[in-house]
Amino acid sequence: MATATISKQTKKYQIIFWISTGLIALFELSGAFFINSEMAKEGMRHLGLPEWFRWELSIAHIIGGFLLIVPANKRLKEWVYAGFCIDFISAFIAYLSIEGLTGNAFSPLIMLVLLIVSYICYHKLKKE
Repeated sequence: MATATISKQTKKYQIIFWISTGLIALFELSGAFFINSEMAKEGMRHLGLPEWFRWELSIAHIIGGFLLIVPANKRLKEWVYAGFCIDFISAFIAYLSIEGLTGNAFSPLIMLVLLIVSYICYHKLKKE
């Protein structure tokens, strides 16, 4: 009976992990199609960020999004989670300081919540 419970719980964590991680990866990897778009350029100008930072951030997002969904070294995954956490908090602060409390300010926090869920499930699955 205990084996069936563990199996159901593992399945639950796997589903939650892949949904949350998949959404983050989809969001991050889709940015590859918009790196050089006018919307991306204007977004960086709007936030007062330099042009070179758009490229650096976009490339980091693509690499991080890819590393979240492929099997990788545990330490490497930890760095990806930490990097995205810093990125989402920084994006929230940037939007908040430029635009105030708008919808744009809260979108990074939604991604942060998904990241935390993914991280918790990742570690729960590693324990089992």
